[in-house]
Amino acid sequence: MPQERTRKTQQERSASTTERLLLATIDLLHDRGFHRMSTTDIAERAGVSRGALNHHFASKEEIVVSAIRHQLRASTARLHEMASTIRQRGGSTDEIVDFIWALMTDRLYYVTMEYLPEVRHNPDFKEKVLVVVKEFHQGLEAIWIEIAEQTGAGVARTSRTMNAAMCLVRGMIAQTIIKNDETYFRDLLDDCKRQVARELERVTPADAVAASGAGPASRLRRVGGRS
Repeated sequence: MPQERTRKTQQERSASTTERLLLATIDLLHDRGFHRMSTTDIAERAGVSRGALNHHFASKEEIVVSAIRHQLRASTARLHEMASTIRQRGGSTDEIVDFIWALMTDRLYYVTMEYLPEVRHNPDFKEKVLVVVKEFHQGLEAIWIEIAEQTGAGVARTSRTMNAAMCLVRGMIAQTIIKNDETYFRDLLDDCKRQVARELERVTPADAVAASGAGPASRLRRVGGRS
C-alpha cells in the first residue's frame, strides 16, 4: 500500500493561511471593532507573519471584505439548508423565527454592526460590501419562497412579513448591547412569532392566485406548531 501523503501542498498551505486570517479578522471585528484593529493585530491573532498577510491581502479593507464574504457565505449555506428542510418536511413559523434569531445572534449581526459605520461613510468600501451582502439576502429569499409555497400566502406577502421580522430581530440584537434581560427579549421574540403566524394565515384571494403553485395542503405549521 502506498504511503499516505502527510505534507501539505503549497496550495493547501496557502488556503489554510487564508482561512486563519479570515477567521481572525471576524474574531477581531467582533471583539474590538473595525477601527480598533489593524492588519498587524490580524496577523498576530491568526498566528502568521505580517508578510504572509500582505502576500494574501493588499489592505485592511480587502481582508475585511473577504472575511465578511467568508462569514456570510457560511451563513447563506445554513439558510439554504433551512430552505431545503422546509421543502422536505415542512416546519413551523415559530421554528423559522427561532432559526433566524439563532443565526443572527451567533456573532453575525454583532460583526455587522462593527463594519456598518464604515459602509455608511466609505463609498468604495460600501460598494464592495454590498456585492457580498447581496448573496446573503438571496439566501434569505430562498427561505421566504419556501415559506410562501408552503403557506400559499404568496411570495410578496411572505417576503414583506419575514423581512419585517428580520428588522425586529436586528433591532433586538442591537438592544442586547445595553440591555441584559433574557425574559424581555424572549417575550419580544414570542410576539414576533405570533405576528408572523397571523400575517401568513391571512391569505387573500390575490395571494392565493399568486401562490397557485403551492397546492392546497400546507406543510408549514404556524403558531406553536398548529396546522
